[in-house]
Amino acid sequence: MEKIKTNLARCKGCFYCVAFCPKKAITPSKTGGTNGYPTVRVDVEKCSKCGNCYRICPDFVFEL
Repeated sequence: MEKIKTNLARCKGCFYCVAFCPKKAITPSKTGGTNGYPTVRVDVEKCSKCGNCYRICPDFVFEL
């Protein structure tokens, strides 16, 4: 079961979510998004669905 959904087309690479993830489940991706910005990768096995990424993201990338 997927714990979190992402809309990476909205991601602008601020990486606030990476800094605020207590489980280190979110990391910078090695590939860019469709808009040319760097994006993030979510390890759903580590994700505890705490909602920190959802609350901190200014671009509404995450959906719980």
